[in-house]
Amino acid sequence: MLIAEIARTSAAVAGTPGRKAKVAALAECLRGAEPDEAAIVVAYLSGELPQRQIGVGYAALRDVPPPAAEPSLTVREVDAAFGEIGAVSGPGSVARRRELVAAVLGRATRPEQDFLVRLLSGELRQGALDGVMAEAIAAAAGVKAADVRRAVMLRGALGPVAVAALADGAGGLRAFTLEVGRPVKPMLAASAPSVEEAFAKLAADAAVEWKLDGIRAQVHVTGGEVRVFTRTLDDITARLPEVVAAVRGLPVRDAVFDGEVIALRPDGSPYPFQVTAARTATRTEKGTEPVPLAVFLFDVLHLDGTDLLDAPGAERGAALARAVPAELRMPRIVTGDPAEAKEFFDDAVARGHEGVMVKSLDTPYTAGRRGAGWIKVKPRHTLDLVVLAAEWGHGRRQGFLSNLHLGARDPGSGGFVMLGKTFKGLTDELLAWQTKRLRELAVREDDWVVHVRPELVVEIAFDGVQHSPRYPGGIALRFARVLRYREDKTPAEADTIETVQAVAPVLD
Repeated sequence: MLIAEIARTSAAVAGTPGRKAKVAALAECLRGAEPDEAAIVVAYLSGELPQRQIGVGYAALRDVPPPAAEPSLTVREVDAAFGEIGAVSGPGSVARRRELVAAVLGRATRPEQDFLVRLLSGELRQGALDGVMAEAIAAAAGVKAADVRRAVMLRGALGPVAVAALADGAGGLRAFTLEVGRPVKPMLAASAPSVEEAFAKLAADAAVEWKLDGIRAQVHVTGGEVRVFTRTLDDITARLPEVVAAVRGLPVRDAVFDGEVIALRPDGSPYPFQVTAARTATRTEKGTEPVPLAVFLFDVLHLDGTDLLDAPGAERGAALARAVPAELRMPRIVTGDPAEAKEFFDDAVARGHEGVMVKSLDTPYTAGRRGAGWIKVKPRHTLDLVVLAAEWGHGRRQGFLSNLHLGARDPGSGGFVMLGKTFKGLTDELLAWQTKRLRELAVREDDWVVHVRPELVVEIAFDGVQHSPRYPGGIALRFARVLRYREDKTPAEADTIETVQAVAPVLD
């Protein structure tokens, strides 16, 4: 298959807001893929690389060579080239990667170049998320979408499931089962602005648990061996010796647990998220004294020969309580009283945690999906910040200024301190309006970014603040999203960097 076909499909998917039309376009492309191409095609159309990361940044994509006149570049050739680029290391590796990237792009037509640049830069926002792609695989293979979703849940990846479905249909999908030692996609949560609204959605008794600002951990136990995987299914077992030791002592033969690991201070309050992230990102060296990590398990998917994925939440909770002592379980209560749940929420937040999870006692473990059975509730922080610049969008946002550069006032210098970027929360109407308004405020621009006079104030919701060496102020907002523009406010009324630090307990 030519890359040109994938580029055409990507453009078609980005150009339509309809889910059915997206699925139809993706399915048609998948039907044209050879068996050994299917996994690559699915990855590319999902905005991912089979190699995950190959060390190519914006600098290597800035100078694109003249395009080819006719399409000739194949999926296999691009995959092989990306593999070669990812394998480059040592002195001169940056220059060599640029050469190899230029060689690939030089063989691509203009539409192919645009697609590949967005793919490599992580900017392929076209609405082909896992759910849409699973439906497309089902349509292309003539199987049930539910069967594809379950296979993806159990395998942890779309590519192998697409290959099996397209080659062997429903029979190929049945081969995917829960296997202790191979991670499955984690169940995700919806959101609610308050505990009361979360209970209104469930309309029944529910489990209410702490929501920690840690790292999701899926723990597999088999034959005395313990393996720990992240929510992206990366194996981090070697980095967490204390977690492995704690779980190894459990009275189980074979099990799959879902949980969270977090770095806690001696008084039980959490360290900033970066401390936990740093511990899980690198192997603990002998002779060092790393900050210890605590593990809190909150679900069980398999226990001593019994699969529990399809069991209701209450049954899984009971099984977890039988197998895991209280000190290793996530603190929780079961209640039908929103007032009692609110007290539990307030206590969790007072301890420095993110909030709570409100969980149905009836729903199964819907891995890989953001269903209605789990609802997260967190206190919402908001700030009035100033737009410093904006980046041109891609896909459906082609031609619009999308990714906003956000700054807080610095009373000391009279300027602004950048706190990060966001493109979240923008409606089509808001995109159109801000593009026109920001162009009016533009002071300079290049191919990627339009820098503007700091005059426009925007209200931003965010979940926390983290240390960041990327920005001059040393901090950045977490999960920032646009609520509204505040044309009633001047930049002089925007929040200061001191205000940001005051509402950010993670910086204590």
